Amino acid sequence: MAAKLSTCFFSHGFIGLNNNNYKNNVDSYKKNLNLRLLFLPSRRLFPASCKMRQRNLSSHHKRQGKKHHSQRIPTSAKLQPSSDEESEPENSVPSSVDVEHIVNHETTCKEDVDTRVDVEHVDEQKLGTLSVSAIETNRDVEHTAEQIMDSLTVPAVTKALVINRDGGKQLLSGVQLEDLIGMIKNAERNILLLNQARVHALEDLHKILSEKETLQGEINILEMRLAEADAQIKVASQEKIHVELLQNQLEKLRNELIHRGGSGKGELELYENQNIISNEEVLLARDGHVHSLSKEVDSLRTENLALKNDVQALKSMLSNVKNTDERMVTLENERYFLESSLKELESKLLVSQEDSSNISTLKVECKDLWAKVENLQLLLDKATKQADQAILVLQQNQDLRKKVDKLEESLEEANVFKVSSEKMQQYNELMQQKMKLLEERLQMSDQEIHSSVQLYQESVKEFQDSLNSLKEESKKRASDKLVDDMPWEFWSSLLLTIDGWVLEKKISSSDAKLLRELVWKRDRHIRDAYLACKEKNEREVVSTFLRLTSSQASPGLYVVHIAAEMAPVAKVGGLGDVVTGLGKALQKKGHLVEIVLPKYDCMQCDRIRDLRALDVTVDSYFDGKLFQNKVWVGTVEGLPVYFIEPHHPNKFFWRGQYYGEHDDFKRFSFFSRAALELLLQAGKKPDIIHCHDWQTAFVAPLYWDLYAPKGLNSARICFTCHNFEYQGAASVSELASCGLDVHQLNRPDRMQDNSAHDRVNPVKGAIVFSNIVTTVSPTYAQEVRTAEGGRGLHSTLNFHSKKFMGILNGIDTDAWNPATDIFLKVQYSAKDLQGKAENKAALRRHLGLSSADDQRPLVGCITRLVPQKGVHLIRHAIYRTLEMGGQFVLLGSSPVAHIQREFEGIANQFQNHEDIRLILKYDESLSRYIYAASDMLIIPSIFEPCGLTQMIAMRYGSVPIARKTGGLNDSVFDIDDDTIPHKFRNGFTFTTPDEQVVNSALERAFNLYKNKESWQQLVQKDMNIDFSWDSSASQYEELYAKSVASARAAASRT
Repeated sequence: MAAKLSTCFFSHGFIGLNNNNYKNNVDSYKKNLNLRLLFLPSRRLFPASCKMRQRNLSSHHKRQGKKHHSQRIPTSAKLQPSSDEESEPENSVPSSVDVEHIVNHETTCKEDVDTRVDVEHVDEQKLGTLSVSAIETNRDVEHTAEQIMDSLTVPAVTKALVINRDGGKQLLSGVQLEDLIGMIKNAERNILLLNQARVHALEDLHKILSEKETLQGEINILEMRLAEADAQIKVASQEKIHVELLQNQLEKLRNELIHRGGSGKGELELYENQNIISNEEVLLARDGHVHSLSKEVDSLRTENLALKNDVQALKSMLSNVKNTDERMVTLENERYFLESSLKELESKLLVSQEDSSNISTLKVECKDLWAKVENLQLLLDKATKQADQAILVLQQNQDLRKKVDKLEESLEEANVFKVSSEKMQQYNELMQQKMKLLEERLQMSDQEIHSSVQLYQESVKEFQDSLNSLKEESKKRASDKLVDDMPWEFWSSLLLTIDGWVLEKKISSSDAKLLRELVWKRDRHIRDAYLACKEKNEREVVSTFLRLTSSQASPGLYVVHIAAEMAPVAKVGGLGDVVTGLGKALQKKGHLVEIVLPKYDCMQCDRIRDLRALDVTVDSYFDGKLFQNKVWVGTVEGLPVYFIEPHHPNKFFWRGQYYGEHDDFKRFSFFSRAALELLLQAGKKPDIIHCHDWQTAFVAPLYWDLYAPKGLNSARICFTCHNFEYQGAASVSELASCGLDVHQLNRPDRMQDNSAHDRVNPVKGAIVFSNIVTTVSPTYAQEVRTAEGGRGLHSTLNFHSKKFMGILNGIDTDAWNPATDIFLKVQYSAKDLQGKAENKAALRRHLGLSSADDQRPLVGCITRLVPQKGVHLIRHAIYRTLEMGGQFVLLGSSPVAHIQREFEGIANQFQNHEDIRLILKYDESLSRYIYAASDMLIIPSIFEPCGLTQMIAMRYGSVPIARKTGGLNDSVFDIDDDTIPHKFRNGFTFTTPDEQVVNSALERAFNLYKNKESWQQLVQKDMNIDFSWDSSASQYEELYAKSVASARAAASRT
């Protein structure tokens, strides 16, 4: 070990210790060491044995270095540290070869150090421009090196070098050898510390060099700016000479104008004043620009104080250049104006000379004309006198003619009266004869009426007899309905169940009374209802029993939906599907359902049966005027629909699109009032008026403030908000157009927006004024009652929480049925999935995807590309699916421009790819095709009020991969979630909206897909889930019935 440590440290640092220059030598070594630590490159790190060589060493040095390497002391020397046991004296004495090896290394390393010092001197010259931070770093490194040098064992080193300089002639004792070995170990530790300090110093050096490069770049930029300023100064000096010449010419022109007259001088002064004002404005604008430049210069001053004087000189030069530019512009403008004014004066002078010659001729002609006018006036006076005399004679003749005409008319009237008197006598005789005949006929009719009354009385008796017989028959049939096959224990347990519901306040006492009567009568209906609900939960059992009470109390409800959408004639999103699906489900339950829609010019009229316009118009108030509305009627999906077409000059619903217009607030407030006006003028008395989203939220305040006092007061208002993201808030002044009282409604407890007091919120107004408030899923109902999900309405919803609830939407299972879907290549069902595989192959051919491997999973995505739908996760899923060996199909477009452009770029990237296809539009037939063909459907929504996509996907056998939010959380349950019963697990879910959890969900889906049997069972389970509107419609039916019943009870009490 001692043989390996003959280093540069010893050769350079300890050579002069025997000459009593120990302190000076140590100081010089520290300086040289600091230089090495500061200026050596980071890759030239020397090990403790100091074996590296500089590139500029001679070949002699290289050969010598190789020789030294071959003469290293072998490990058989058995040198041991002082802490070990003492060895034999003969083994502790170094040989002459060892001493010679140490001396040779000393000379070699000395040459290396000299070479490094030379290189370091050159580097020191190059880096002389470093900042003060670099100098401070060097000082820290020097201080560290001094501490390390002070820790060296100087006496031991001195003793070792004395022995070394004697050439090994003296033999070392064992104790001395142990001291030498300890000294060498200490030296090794010191060298390691020095190497670490050197590394840190080199890292600081690289940072300093990078700072130098940035400063040098900024200096270059400033030098370029100075060069540009010099060039501009040269140009400005040339322009200044040119301006002085123009000033001389301008003074000459001014003198000429002063000699010609004072008018030209006044115009010149006015023009100069205007130029001075405009120049001042230009100077102010440029001063603002110079001020911004001065701020930038001030920031540069703080970074480099040495450039302060240069920047100030540049500013002064720029101001001089600007002044010269302004003077040139003003002088040129003045010269142009003077030239134009000279030309105008010359033209006016010529015109005035011509006019003066014409005036003299006109004076002579004017005198002749005055003489002729006087003669004509005399002739006119004579003619007027003669005309007056003739008019008097004519008037006298006309009076005589009138008197003669009157006499002739009186004679004719006398003759006519004689003739008419004779005719009147004949007419009276005829009338007397007719009166006699009528009296005879009246007598005969009285006899006939008496006989018919007798017949009617007899028929009424017969009807009563038949009615009594029918009643007896109905009683017999009712008695036949009594059930005798059930034991009394059954009826007793049923009575106890009903009593328990009453105590738990799940049903009212009146409903319980009706149910008890049915139990006491042992009615077959209640028995059948109980047996049918054995497999259902308690909530469904209660609703089934309550339907029995409602069916006995009233025949059905009259429900009117007022909405902006209805599938399939006017559909933008899920609202249209809800209006149609809920309406059809309520209709099947025996209720009368009607829909009121705007008549859009862009709706699909071919999907409306028997569309026709009524002969009447409905007048509605708006903006202080009455406007006519044409009413159309037709049937859509079996539902009666009224379409309102406003005759308004703004053509509210003739815009080529449903939403997105600048005046949507006015368009739909007009429609809401026109819809209520239609109900009022048609004499309708609905039980429920159901309005949807902010577009028809105006119905609630309009109904109670304006139309209930007019007699349209039979209904209860139900409002459903499908997405609280869209609230339609607008300025307060716009609310007055539809006739509502702005001062009464712009209050915190009514329609005033919670975030802006000068705006009104239609959704808030509907929440306040409606009797029932719903949203489209139970989870979303909880989310919107928080500050994050409520979009500013959480406080209002919490205040009205008793009338607010979430009901999960359903889908129209008749319209979305793979067994009857005409858009599919092959129809299929849960019992026969071969058709799904054929649709998958057909879609691949249609879109140009690879069909080489039929077993590869196909992931679909059908959505609007908006931030709500998690577009960043959709983008990630495309690439992740490709990495995992699957195929991906996206159908949808974005109203957001930058999102549409982004996905257009992705579509172009995969335009000819065999596994990825993006169709950036909406196509309903293609969407059905994708539902049927895809194995999985990804729905990574950030928030989703309900969502129908996952329900349709499962209906078509596509397994959903969805985020747990809103309606997705109420309809998709993870197959790996042990807290969910196995029969309800139907897909793959994830919680947080990030790429890692999407990766996990996709990987789990792909892994299960490899197990064909388990995957087929999951697909069949999903296709058999009932997502129809039946259950949701029953919940709405229950809400409707309770609200109507409470209203009728309140009316009866009053």
